[in-house]
Amino acid sequence: MKKLLFSIALVAISQLFFAQEGTVVNVKIPTAEKYIFTPVIDIEASNVKNQGNTGTCWSFSTSSFIESEIYKKTGKKIDISEMYTVRNTYPVKAWYYVMRQGKTQFGEGGLAHDVINSIKNNGLVPQSAFSGLVNGDTNYNHSKIVPELKKILDAYIKNDKHSKHPNWKKEVDSILNITIGKIPEKFMYDGVYYTPKTFLKMTHINPDDYVTLTSFLQQPFYTKFILNIPDNFANGSFYNLPLDKLVKVVDDALKKGYTLALDCDVSEKTFSQKYGIAVEPKNIDDNEKAMTYIVTEKQITPEFRQQEFENYNTTDDHLMHIVGLVKDQHNKEYYKVKNSWGTTGNSIGNRGYVYTSKAYFKLKTISILVNKNALDTTVIKELKI
Repeated sequence: MKKLLFSIALVAISQLFFAQEGTVVNVKIPTAEKYIFTPVIDIEASNVKNQGNTGTCWSFSTSSFIESEIYKKTGKKIDISEMYTVRNTYPVKAWYYVMRQGKTQFGEGGLAHDVINSIKNNGLVPQSAFSGLVNGDTNYNHSKIVPELKKILDAYIKNDKHSKHPNWKKEVDSILNITIGKIPEKFMYDGVYYTPKTFLKMTHINPDDYVTLTSFLQQPFYTKFILNIPDNFANGSFYNLPLDKLVKVVDDALKKGYTLALDCDVSEKTFSQKYGIAVEPKNIDDNEKAMTYIVTEKQITPEFRQQEFENYNTTDDHLMHIVGLVKDQHNKEYYKVKNSWGTTGNSIGNRGYVYTSKAYFKLKTISILVNKNALDTTVIKELKI
């Protein structure tokens, strides 16, 4: 009898052991799950474009944002010229660079508010009136523009009126006319002649409707401040919100049918245009796996976000356009973010869109641009907008 009981116990222990090892047929073994995305909110946006070999994501993203704004206001689908804004912004950058005697960055980059500033000062034109492509070019390439401009500006800064380029403004304008094109004074669109200002009026876009929001700890919340990042050459101001409220602003805006321009860091290995995904895995060993499989993500605190900003792990890299919301099979939400790197080659993941988790957004977002009419009354009162 003792031997029989011993044998039964031994079998039970053996079964327990193998169950723990995952070899019992009836025990469910956890397996990695590939992403299965379902649309939650999908707001009208123009086709994905390709900014080419340029640092003009700021114009492509914000112009796409403006196109969605035009559609929301008028029902019209208008292809806005990104390069018209770029063409008008280079002289402004040059002026700031000269006035600061070269003690600042001069490059192709910019921010969403630079597009709004250009719209306010110069109006809008459609792509059909100003493509920014010259001499038969079919792709954008600005690799030589900044070096040519900087050569003239640096010579003036060094020797002012005694330099070889005393009239630097005229020379800057000449280079831009050759490389991007002359600014149109008048053009036809849908059988009607417009100037850039009358075209802007037709779109019903009011540049004063837009605000830039961020979330950092170096300034008090619910105040407005100048964020010190390299591409903020124009000293644009940002409204500061607690991190969770910044996320809520995005969610609320999307629910109301408003899109947002997004400035964020895309240098992370877990941001992938190829796979169309951006996540922030808790375990660094999951970085590669996270491109195709659901993984556990980090819990992002305001303190960790601030730390990553101050140690340059989060930098002002790239601007895109938030146009919707998707969820995976576990109801976890991701922002549908429109990029400007085309839809071919390594951009095949989600047809040029990057599904961005809220953990990634919380950690890597620099700022968002949104129509102030998308904000709830509490936020408007708190920010004194």
